[in-house]
Amino acid sequence: MSRAVVFGAGSWGTAFGMVLADAGTPTTLCGRRRDVVDAINDTHQNPWYQEGIRLPDSLRATVDPAEAVDGADLVVLAVPAQTLRENLALWTPLLPPDALLVSLIKGVELGTTKRMSEVIREVADVPAERVAVVTGPNLAREIAERQPGASVVACSDADNAERLQAACQTAYFRPYTNGDVIGCELAGAVKNVIAVAVGIAAGMGFGDNSKASLITRGLAETSRLGVALGADPMTFAGLAGLGDLVATCSSTLSRNRSVGEHLGRGMSVAAALAATTTTGEGVMSSRSILELAHKHDIEVPIIEVVVSVLYEQMRPPDGVARLMGRTAKPERHDG
Repeated sequence: MSRAVVFGAGSWGTAFGMVLADAGTPTTLCGRRRDVVDAINDTHQNPWYQEGIRLPDSLRATVDPAEAVDGADLVVLAVPAQTLRENLALWTPLLPPDALLVSLIKGVELGTTKRMSEVIREVADVPAERVAVVTGPNLAREIAERQPGASVVACSDADNAERLQAACQTAYFRPYTNGDVIGCELAGAVKNVIAVAVGIAAGMGFGDNSKASLITRGLAETSRLGVALGADPMTFAGLAGLGDLVATCSSTLSRNRSVGEHLGRGMSVAAALAATTTTGEGVMSSRSILELAHKHDIEVPIIEVVVSVLYEQMRPPDGVARLMGRTAKPERHDG
């Protein structure tokens, strides 16, 4: 039987730790805050990040990374994308030599434009077959409430993908395996940026036609970039692509959409971020995703507008005008 450690006791780390424990996998959460860890151990709840959710009695928590990884063969990383490199550098000397490293993180690193699996491989100095990704429509609160849903576990090694699949399959969480790590991971990162755009549209009072247009054309941008990086185009029609995109763009639980809604209603970027208490990865990763697209000469007009609103003081109405005023072209054109 596998044993797991989840680094990160926030909303998604806690929810996925619960999934693993419910699946019968002995699991330890490693958190930074003593009060969060004590609450999980003493009351089987995490009131800061999953209020009202009863966690399995078997789910343990600690603030000690060395204690957390003892005997683990699944090491799950659930920290913000832009802190992964620094944190993993501290944890790497403690990692069991044959552990599968699993990313729950949906972002692209600033400065390097590396996907999270690439950062993990570089920092931990492990081969691709020892890195896996969990992605798909993973709204943490719904999973914590044990609502039925499906997800994807992606790894270049089919045996490791199946091992992770078995470790997290429950009556409410159905994981599918996929060998396309690039496509799964990129889809999870880019959909957050598109969700900001959809949120802006919603905040401006636009209806379902506008939002559906952004979702569909956002998927086209994601697919173009993914294929340029070597992804399987079919990945973007599945749970990791369309599934995650629809969930994140449609749900009021989405942090990235919430930031966009605040912007669409006229809030400043600083105020919109302050009003959203947890990390919106699309805000942080949007610039690195745009840089990645530029490196590969891929046209991504929606992502460009989101970056301009977030970092270049573009007004949302001007962003709409820019998108709607683009040169007419066939739907399956490269841009």
